[in-house]
Amino acid sequence: MAWFYNGHESKSLADLDNLVKDVIFSDDFQKEDLEGFSAKKVVKEMDEWIGPKSDLRVEDGWVEGSVEIPLPGEGVKKAEADAPKLKIDGIFYRKPLDVIQAVFQSERSQNFHYIPFKLFQRHESPPGHDSDDHVDIRLHHELYNSDAYIKEYEHIQIQQHERRLKDPKLAEEPEVENVPVGIMAWSDETHLTQFGDQSMWPIYIYFGNQSKYECAKPTSFAAHHLAYIPKLPSDVQDQYREKIGFPASSETLKHLKRELIQAIWSLILDPEFMHAYEHGILVKCGDGIVRRLFPRFFTYSADYPEKVLLATIRSLGHCPCPHCLVEKHQIRQLGMRWDRSRRINKARIDTEHRQNIIVNLRRWIFDYGYRIASQAIEVVLQPLSYIPTVNTFSNRFYKFGTNFFLMFVPDVLHEIELGVWKAILTHLIRILFAYGNDTVQELDAR
Repeated sequence: MAWFYNGHESKSLADLDNLVKDVIFSDDFQKEDLEGFSAKKVVKEMDEWIGPKSDLRVEDGWVEGSVEIPLPGEGVKKAEADAPKLKIDGIFYRKPLDVIQAVFQSERSQNFHYIPFKLFQRHESPPGHDSDDHVDIRLHHELYNSDAYIKEYEHIQIQQHERRLKDPKLAEEPEVENVPVGIMAWSDETHLTQFGDQSMWPIYIYFGNQSKYECAKPTSFAAHHLAYIPKLPSDVQDQYREKIGFPASSETLKHLKRELIQAIWSLILDPEFMHAYEHGILVKCGDGIVRRLFPRFFTYSADYPEKVLLATIRSLGHCPCPHCLVEKHQIRQLGMRWDRSRRINKARIDTEHRQNIIVNLRRWIFDYGYRIASQAIEVVLQPLSYIPTVNTFSNRFYKFGTNFFLMFVPDVLHEIELGVWKAILTHLIRILFAYGNDTVQELDAR
């Protein structure tokens, strides 16, 4: 067929030579393959072939998985475990441990930082003053310079030392360097076309052990795709009606979207990953040294709509911030002295009490058939802007003393460069245009 579709409208003597030499006398040519051959049938099969449904290959570490989400329904009284399930297929992801091992075993890891340190800039005293009169200023510019990484590093050293004392089998193993793997996650739903609604929602990670200056170079290939988040299936209403008996409300669809992203992270953070999180994995790094690596999530950056999904709080609710419980009407006091102390004193903290509230309200929704946005549910959740969704990061990391709310860092691109600051700057320029004279030119000059 390749010979037939070689681009020539009429066949020549050269084409005939090509048929004989490159097709009939080819090493892989078998006349038995032509038994029952029908050109019409083959052309039809070529027209109907749509190719592989994904370019994400198993040999590159990609796994296709699925998740099931329990379906709530107003007046439908079934325990969550027995509730009808919405199955979502086509979730492509890579196991985090596979990514970690591949990266830390590669040559690029030779420049990674495995031992944290503090960095200072010394301001020497002016001439004529005491030479000992200098000021040291702490510099913060890399994850491996941060207090959070240093604290986690020290915690792991103490933890492993105590384990070796208590576990004779572990004590017999060669003592190796214990290193926290600084995982920095990102996700950003992206439109692929100017026209239409084609989009992609990737999750990708960087490693804080690598300098941000290297990460900024496209040639370093420092971003590692971890998963692609699918949307709710187009026939979600049909499936819901079939299993529950009536169509899903807008609140229910919003709830299912929240459940989906948490279910996907639950799929990614599998038991194998959690075992490595607690006990570490031995990896021969790119510099030839065997180290015990402990995966740790330090940051997660996303725009605000995604951040509230990940933090399991409601978007622009009574307390809209993922970090603190400052109320919406208090946001205008940003920058004032009491605002700073308020945000520190009212920081969001993951507690068993918070977890129990969510578990109990989910029991109301499933066991007793309460509507998701019913007054009984809202009166409990609305004051702190919570939602009735179990947070996977809380479920996985709380027992290790992690407050998952601290992971969600500002997204400079969306929240500043393309967000609030851009809107403020645009409005200031409008004011200058309205004022007239050469004010706009003066702004450009500055």
